[in-house]
Amino acid sequence: MISRLAFPVVCLALAGPAWAHEVYVSSEKDNTISVIDTKSLTVVRTFPVGKRPRGIAFSKSFAQLFVCASDSNAVQVYDAAGGHLYDLPSGEDPEQFALAPDGARLFIANENNEVTTIVDLASKLVVGQVAVGVEPEGVAVSPDNKLAVTTSETTNMAHIINAATFESVANIAVPARPRFAKFTADGAKLWVTSEIGGTVSIIDIATLSVERTITFKIDGVGADHIQPVGLTFTRDGATAFVALGPANRVAAIDTKSAEVKKYVLVGQRVWHLALTPEDDMLFSTNGISNDVTAIDTATLRPIKSIKVGRYPWGVAVRPLP
Repeated sequence: MISRLAFPVVCLALAGPAWAHEVYVSSEKDNTISVIDTKSLTVVRTFPVGKRPRGIAFSKSFAQLFVCASDSNAVQVYDAAGGHLYDLPSGEDPEQFALAPDGARLFIANENNEVTTIVDLASKLVVGQVAVGVEPEGVAVSPDNKLAVTTSETTNMAHIINAATFESVANIAVPARPRFAKFTADGAKLWVTSEIGGTVSIIDIATLSVERTITFKIDGVGADHIQPVGLTFTRDGATAFVALGPANRVAAIDTKSAEVKKYVLVGQRVWHLALTPEDDMLFSTNGISNDVTAIDTATLRPIKSIKVGRYPWGVAVRPLP
């Protein structure tokens, strides 16, 4: 018997998304990538990768998948079916990276040696390294390809870098343990999540200063469990979604007011987020419950939890024609 409370969720799951795409998920403990079909919301294939995969992203053409194999000290490149093509040099212990919008370079955070490594994708060579703070992790490149940023977890800074010359532009203090950074579509703002600080800092690029700080409050959840990590925006820029770690929630934020619209309950220890191209579904990786939560963005309700490998971490969506 289906309860009244469960019925709407079941209906949403049966309705499914308007388009079929694939969601790729890295699992740190299993050294695998799981591929989820967005129509059936099931895992359709799994393939092995290097040791401790974390950050993942697709090339501009979506023909290649980049994987930060942290304990293999490489950024590995796969085809969409899971065939291993080659490894890129990455520096020691790559954790996250950002593909420049023009598709020419990867900017890679090397957690253990306090640098950002820049790799030219055409030559497959390291073309630069920039010293940053202790335990670099989050990386982003501005939409115009002019600026890159790396966050340092222990130094508690967002390090702004000239993406052409690799020179340091600014070091901006943010609350404790910044984990992720993302530019708005117009490049005017930079959002930085701080895990231990429990905040999101909005940095104005014109002044290179923090103009606003977003905090979170969830009934029944201690402040020490609210740990912002992953972040993404809808295409229109109206909504930001923030993964809140052991709070087991995703915050939906109105970007104009910087106010939280809703907290969405997901799996345990939510890490990172990805949207479908139509922005109709959001997927969260839940590191302790070993699953991915599919969320309907129109209703801001979870649709289904999908079991994947152990300790899912990174997530990227591959549009299908």
